[in-house]
Amino acid sequence: MPQPFTQQVTFLYTAVLPETAHFYETILELPLVLDQGACRIYRVAGSAFLGFCQHLTGGAKTEGVILTLVSDDVDGWYTYLRQKGVVFEKAPTLNEKFNIYHCFLRDPNGYLVEIQRFLDPEWPQERMKEEG
Repeated sequence: MPQPFTQQVTFLYTAVLPETAHFYETILELPLVLDQGACRIYRVAGSAFLGFCQHLTGGAKTEGVILTLVSDDVDGWYTYLRQKGVVFEKAPTLNEKFNIYHCFLRDPNGYLVEIQRFLDPEWPQERMKEEG
């Protein structure tokens, strides 16, 4: 068996890198960890990263992509981002089918961004809290 994975990076295409950088750095306040010129990589949590690249080919295919940011404070993020002028597609609601509490907005590229809290005690983060 090889060594385990130690980090995770998701790269997405952007045609509007300056607007994308403003959104993720100024609105969501994600720390920029690496600026490669045509790509900017942000720390989302721990060893999970999100990168936006202008040089990728094929254009932005935003349909079917959901970027989910997990937080225990969905309502706090909703209020905070609305104060920054963010327009939401869906206010925080309970989704009984998936046992989550979430809201939706779009980033400058048209990607659907979900802010979500897992209510299921089987979700690993909840178990880590109980064990820690």
